[in-house]
Amino acid sequence: MERNHTMIQFFEWHLPADQNHWNRLKEVAPELKEAGIDAVWIPPVTKASSPDDNGYSVYDVYDLGEFEQKGSTATKYGTKEQLHEAIQACHDHGISVYVDIVMNHKAGADETETFQVIEVDADNRTNEISEPFDIEGWTKFTFNGRNNKYSDFQWNFTHFNGTDYDAKEDRSGIFKILGENKKWNEEVDQEFGNYDYLMYANIDYDHPDVKGEMISWGKWLAETLNCDGYRLDAIKHINYNFIKEFVSEVADEQGEDFYFIGEFWHPDLRTAADFLDHVEHGIDIFDVPLHYKLYEASQKGRDFDLQTVFDDTLVQIHPLDVVTFVDNHDSQPNESLESWIEDWFKELAYALILLRKDGYPCIFYGDFFGISGDNPMDAKKDMLTKLLSVRYHKAYGDQDDYFDHPNTIGWVRHGDPSIEGSGCAVILSNGDEGDKQMFVGKEHAGSTWIDMLEKRDDQVTIDENGYGCFTVNSQSVSVWIKQ
Repeated sequence: MERNHTMIQFFEWHLPADQNHWNRLKEVAPELKEAGIDAVWIPPVTKASSPDDNGYSVYDVYDLGEFEQKGSTATKYGTKEQLHEAIQACHDHGISVYVDIVMNHKAGADETETFQVIEVDADNRTNEISEPFDIEGWTKFTFNGRNNKYSDFQWNFTHFNGTDYDAKEDRSGIFKILGENKKWNEEVDQEFGNYDYLMYANIDYDHPDVKGEMISWGKWLAETLNCDGYRLDAIKHINYNFIKEFVSEVADEQGEDFYFIGEFWHPDLRTAADFLDHVEHGIDIFDVPLHYKLYEASQKGRDFDLQTVFDDTLVQIHPLDVVTFVDNHDSQPNESLESWIEDWFKELAYALILLRKDGYPCIFYGDFFGISGDNPMDAKKDMLTKLLSVRYHKAYGDQDDYFDHPNTIGWVRHGDPSIEGSGCAVILSNGDEGDKQMFVGKEHAGSTWIDMLEKRDDQVTIDENGYGCFTVNSQSVSVWIKQ
């Protein structure tokens, strides 16, 4: 039987801009593998609008830290050569590499152009609030530093359908570009009337040349890096039909094992599930509804009913199509989607994604290695290493749930015969110290079980019917295993 798979998001928002991150990945690859992590999601590898940018203000998708552009040869994370070395180090240790790709917009244009637009209401992008007028927009991308290597495609205003700045009047807004066949893409999230436009110069996926170029690039990048999959950024803002086509085309070339995970950031379960249906479940998406349930639980304390923690979540209805996570770079403190899970609940939250049978869990760099910047946070590596050890060695087999109390829940993993010593009993409390009678199997009658997390000193003896009375401390989690 295969061992459980676990991913790590290998960055946080406030990493130092020291162009050394690919070297960090190369160095810690053995440690990650030892911890039971066998996949890394790395930040955008493409040249951004400045050397300090995290990569989401994407400038040139063919510059992986190779050309002197935007003030540096390297990206924030390092050079192309260092990137190759990091990926090779991961592969040498049996770790898959998923590359974050940003296809919604472009930033840091080389020149301005004059073209006609209509301004729209930021709260309802279908509502036009001006007559047509000319602006001077940053929409011309010539990539002189690359000099047409890898691709001679140069971008101009016809390849975009919106932008946010008029250099002529030094004024910001949301400006819909006018021209033949110009409109917002329809197959996007319908928040704000139409959420095609997010930021910068918005790529128009109704334009056939754009679609062809981006699919060609997607194939080139996978081939160039020999990576194992893509994390697709901001897909609720990108034409769903293009996402489906892009995934199909790249998968045809890379093979069915090439992995796709999309960021569809929407707390509403039905909206996220409808997206999966639209793309015919060709990609996985992050379980954002579950993240918000965990956030709510961490805010409410004992007033949150733990029996409901998986209600209205993707992992409950599409367990094979989701990546579960606790926090990420957008939810961390002071970021755009701040919804940081409180420290007291963090271990419980990770137990809920790491020790159950459903979902593909992703742990956050900021939790494993700590957060830098003006508001630093300590690493929780010791806690996570213990839970990862349980996941790798124990959390296998059929699962029986004991979600029968608002403050104390548990489940049993019955183990797999092919993984010696596997199986465990997990119990969580968001309130007082508690206990729960759970069935681990008659074959374990008379055996002694101990808390693998070492929170409890007591031992549990399994009765003749295969039941044990397992305990947990207040606002804590314990994982009981056969001694």
